[in-house]
Amino acid sequence: MLIARSVALFVLAALLEIGGAWLVWQGVREHRGWIWIGAGVIALGLYGVVATFQHDLHFGRILAAYGGVFVGGSIAWGMVFDGYRPDRWDVIGALICLTGMAVIMYAPRGGG
Repeated sequence: MLIARSVALFVLAALLEIGGAWLVWQGVREHRGWIWIGAGVIALGLYGVVATFQHDLHFGRILAAYGGVFVGGSIAWGMVFDGYRPDRWDVIGALICLTGMAVIMYAPRGGG
């Protein structure tokens, strides 16, 4: 159950961070305006809050592991919202990053 909660938090964090960055991108690069930028800034702030709910006490570990989620999530976001089509190297790279995330967060640790 702890792993399922952790994965759900990583997914929520990814939606907030990637979505927030995308909203800022849309506001600036696509000239959609300050409302888009402001919504992105709020989402990015909420991402930081969600990360604090992870069970692990080590900021560095959580953020390092989240990096793998960010890579995979960014590719998925691009596919859904921007029509991006990853090639096999993008997919392989994302799977490597997600594997690294799982090792960092969920490897058995004795006592620490």
